[in-house]
Amino acid sequence: MTILIPVNSKDRHQCVISSIEENKAWAFITLEEGKISKVEFFDRREDITCWIDAVVVINNLEYVWPFMDEGIIALIAPTQKSIDEIVEAFLFKDLHDFSI
Repeated sequence: MTILIPVNSKDRHQCVISSIEENKAWAFITLEEGKISKVEFFDRREDITCWIDAVVVINNLEYVWPFMDEGIIALIAPTQKSIDEIVEAFLFKDLHDFSI
């Protein structure tokens, strides 16, 4: 399972989710057996060549249609900020679905 999150820096433990318009990097997280197995950072979303299962955004005003057109699930992290908080909420299904 892979998750993509727009973040404000490439520092694994300091970065927090940010708006797609204002993000400094994309955190590409690989999950295996319910745990984070790898976190990679990319400057541009177009640089990611692997399949993305879900994108997590900061609110429902984000422009996620290009992701949804590619079959990527769009979720909202209403209160979660860090990668660890977002992944935990993802695993416990506490993230919100993007309303169409």
